[in-house]
Amino acid sequence: MHNSVSQLISIQREIQTKIIELNYKDYNPKIIAVSKTFSMTEILPLINHGQKDFGENKVQEAIEKWTDIKRDFTDINLHMIGKLQTNKVKYVVPLFDYIHSLDNIKLAEKIAEQQIKFKKDLKIFIQVNIGNETQKSGVEIENLEVFYLRCIKEFNLKIIGLMCLPPSNNTSVYFSKTKDLNDKFKFLDLSMGMSNDFLKACEYKSTFLRIGSKIFGTRN
Repeated sequence: MHNSVSQLISIQREIQTKIIELNYKDYNPKIIAVSKTFSMTEILPLINHGQKDFGENKVQEAIEKWTDIKRDFTDINLHMIGKLQTNKVKYVVPLFDYIHSLDNIKLAEKIAEQQIKFKKDLKIFIQVNIGNETQKSGVEIENLEVFYLRCIKEFNLKIIGLMCLPPSNNTSVYFSKTKDLNDKFKFLDLSMGMSNDFLKACEYKSTFLRIGSKIFGTRN
């Protein structure tokens, strides 16, 4: 068995153990295998094992890797998890299924425009700057409601939840805050948790866990 597949299986076991421990009913988070920088040789064993969700953050790399594969495996979901420039949206809409990093109005407008062009609706997360950190992108908490309303009313976007990249100290506080906001908007999906804190994210019922290095090993 390929190493990435055995890693994935062990992560799934850890998650199931955690859910039993938390006694959460009907909670079954999806794992996004963050395959950025890894080649198809590393990714194919996971696809053949039945993994459906993959995350990329560089548009050019994603086009090269996934265009043919997505034709062959039509049930794969591709997630844009990195900072998205408006000039790249025209490549993202036809190839990807989810965007996790919507963080400004210009981008919302561009996505809407391209979705009409390609007659395709992506599922979109609004990235919230939950720790109010200047070096991170994301919509400020106090602007979130106005931003969300513009996204759905003006641009007709399918917003399914919030995404956060919390400060590394005291993740629980920020996961909890994001979960509360998510509930306030009655979103059903939530994108939080990475290789180092996905079990913590499960405590706050994140529905998408973005796990890369723990599946694939360290990146060069």
